[in-house]
Amino acid sequence: MRERRILVVEDERTIADSIAARLRAEGFAVGHAGDGPSAVEAARREPPDLVVLDVMLPGFDGLEVCRRIQADRPVPVLMLTARDDENDMLVGLAVGADDYITKPFSMRELAARVHALLRRVERSQAIGPQPIRLGDLEINQAERRVSRAGVEAHLTPTEFDLLVHLAGRPRTVLPRERLLAEVWGWGDGAGTRTVDSHVKALRRKLGADLIRTVHGVGYALEVRP
Repeated sequence: MRERRILVVEDERTIADSIAARLRAEGFAVGHAGDGPSAVEAARREPPDLVVLDVMLPGFDGLEVCRRIQADRPVPVLMLTARDDENDMLVGLAVGADDYITKPFSMRELAARVHALLRRVERSQAIGPQPIRLGDLEINQAERRVSRAGVEAHLTPTEFDLLVHLAGRPRTVLPRERLLAEVWGWGDGAGTRTVDSHVKALRRKLGADLIRTVHGVGYALEVRP
């Protein structure tokens, strides 16, 4: 099996070295970039399987790095944010991050998040090639492509997984806590804003009418006949 590659984007060398050491101990190949421009170049030169990305970087910040990397090729992104800055987390999810972890964090928790993200991508890639067609929405699971009314949309890995999960139960209201458990693999029900941010992204890319909000409960996929 090919060794999976992780790009660590962190300008504080001590933190970057600690993350890299733990991930190498977990069996990953690890690359490092210490600023925004070199991170984008590193991702283009050797496309990673996952990016661990700090928000605060020299050159340009992690949010811009995430935008540029995701524009080239969808890749799972684990964002590192400041504990007291919820805005970093929300904006990060909006520009294509799949998960976030707040500083300070344990290397054990970071490794667990990395494994969970990669498992989710591998699980979705193992799904049979049968496409999903609901009204004017088409989801090609084998190629991980989505279009609506013939117009293709560029989704991040987690946006794609969330859409597939909702599409598997059309018009069924799925609680946020259930989506967190089944899509993200989070069992404690915390982090419902993560779901909200990804739903907003899907609406922006595929149409505001696609997903219905049931206030205080969750979301349902609505499709035109």
